[in-house]
Parts: sequence; structure tokens; C-alpha cells
Amino acid sequence: MATIAVIDNGICNLRSVTKALEAVGAEVRVVQTPADVTAADAAGLVLPGVGALTDCVSSLKASGLAGTVRDWIAADRPFLGVCLGMQALFEFSEEGDTAGLGIFPGKVVRFRRPPEFKIPHMGWNTVRFTQPGSPLASGLRTEGEAFYFVHSFHCVPADPSLVLAECDYGGVFTAAIARGRCFATQFHPEKSQAKGLQIYRNFAETAALATAELR
Repeated sequence: MATIAVIDNGICNLRSVTKALEAVGAEVRVVQTPADVTAADAAGLVLPGVGALTDCVSSLKASGLAGTVRDWIAADRPFLGVCLGMQALFEFSEEGDTAGLGIFPGKVVRFRRPPEFKIPHMGWNTVRFTQPGSPLASGLRTEGEAFYFVHSFHCVPADPSLVLAECDYGGVFTAAIARGRCFATQFHPEKSQAKGLQIYRNFAETAALATAELR
């Protein structure tokens, strides 16, 4: 299995993510700087995050990892963003009027739902995968798989073809995206039991395959 670098930006559930990756056989390297990423010589890069997007983006820019993430994705190297790690990829967020990394066109908006739908959207909900044959969804049903969500904002990609999965919470929203070897989920695979571990297994296998193709 591949070596996976996991970004520690100070506001992520680092232990849960690293343990999940290790559980599926990946070798994990925690990174905090671009030099750490280079030294890790990893096949895949993971950006997790919880809390406020403003803090997430500020931390990435201060450490220099914002450029690393942009370059990594531009080179079509295996990347996985989780929760804030997905929201950070877009141009703008209503949360704190924050400029994101601008890797994909689109924005992050606050849920606007009827009063019976509590915000944040928290707990288990089912998703529908919309990209047939995506390696991240290998071994999972196209509809009906449940994952764990905790968020008050959701991504609105400008390009509909970017959407990998959708979820319905008083209206359909984007639950995951994919473009090439770049993947990101609004839900937390590390909190989603066996199905979440399948997501991490699929990502690690994608990273391993990408490394093998380069040899």
C-alpha cells in the first residue's frame, strides 16, 4: 500500500484520519510544511479539517502548503480533501467572507433550510454517487450508503461535472467532488465506520496505482 502524507494544519481531527488510513494498510506521514511533504515522498496527500474555514485557509497560506496543494492537484497526483479540506478548494466561502484556494470555480454557502432542518447538518445521511466508475466509490453502492456529516456550509461547484456524490437534507447538496485523481468529501469517512474505511482504502489504492504507473 502507498505512503500517504496527511496535512496537520492545527485544526483537524488528525488522529482519527491517520488511524483510519493505517487501518486500511497505508503508511502515514504527518506533514506541516512543504519541506515535510517533499521529505515524505508520498504517493497521496490528504487535507482534513474541522472548525472554521478561515482558520484552515490562513494556516495553509502561512505554512506555504496552499501552494503545495495547488501544485499537487495541478499535477494530477492523488489528493483527498475531507470536510474543510473540500471547502478550501473553492474560490469563496460565505463563512467569514473567506477567499479559498481557488482550485475549482464555485463557492461555499450556508445552509438555508426550513426550520425543521437543524443546522449544522449533523449525523448520518445517505449519498448518491453520480460519477459511474469513480475509483473513490469502488465497492460502494451507487445509492443508499450512509456517511457521517457535521457542517453548516456546503459547496456549490460552478461546474456540475465536478460533483461525485449528492446528499439530500431539505434539498440536494454536493457531498463529494472528483476531478482526475483529486477527490474530496463533505462527510467524514473516518467517522463513517466500514463504508468510510472503504473510502480511505480506495484512495490509498488509487495512490498506490498512480505510483506504480510512474515506475
